[in-house]
Amino acid sequence: MRIKYSKLSPYRVKKILRCFSEDLTATQTARLTGINRNTVNRYYRLFRERIAAYEEQQAQQHGFTGEIELDESYFGGKNRGRRGRGTAKIPVFGLLRRNGRVYTQILKNATAAQIRPIIRKLVKPSSRLYTDKWRAYDGLVLNGYEHHRIDHDQGGYSDCRGGHINGIESFWSFAKRRLLRFNGIRAQDFYWHLKECEFRFNERAHLYQKLVSILTIS
Repeated sequence: MRIKYSKLSPYRVKKILRCFSEDLTATQTARLTGINRNTVNRYYRLFRERIAAYEEQQAQQHGFTGEIELDESYFGGKNRGRRGRGTAKIPVFGLLRRNGRVYTQILKNATAAQIRPIIRKLVKPSSRLYTDKWRAYDGLVLNGYEHHRIDHDQGGYSDCRGGHINGIESFWSFAKRRLLRFNGIRAQDFYWHLKECEFRFNERAHLYQKLVSILTIS
């Protein structure tokens, strides 16, 4: 996608993008570049929209195969004394190919009806799946997967046979730490920020170069 939003030159757009890649806030970027903060915010939103489209495209085109870790997590909201599944927070499903990419999708609820179609759509049969013992993952072997389950009550996120979901848990920790800095994100904006976290995790080695490439700024 070629950025065509305002009269800013490609040089100034790249200045904004460089700050974005370094995870500066819109306010910090406005101060550093001398560009109006509202303009910076609009570009940040454009960047996030394109990032989300890119991440969805990668998942749909390439899918996931091999050793895949699956898990759900919960973001935002207030617990009001409750914890984990069933709270007022936003449920998110994630899958991660070991030594590869992570993918996330917002759920209505963490049920088999929500989770299983995502797995069948994106994960190729014969893949080796690692999950916890949440009932939404029951019966995955019937779909042609090799399924290993981790019992959190018996030692956290791994077992004595080397099975674990440490990779996806690492992503959840990264995303939650990063999102805390915004001091609250509007529900309608959460998807864009979630996909930005996904992109930053997947492209951390060459983030700025990848951004220039997918945004086709010249």
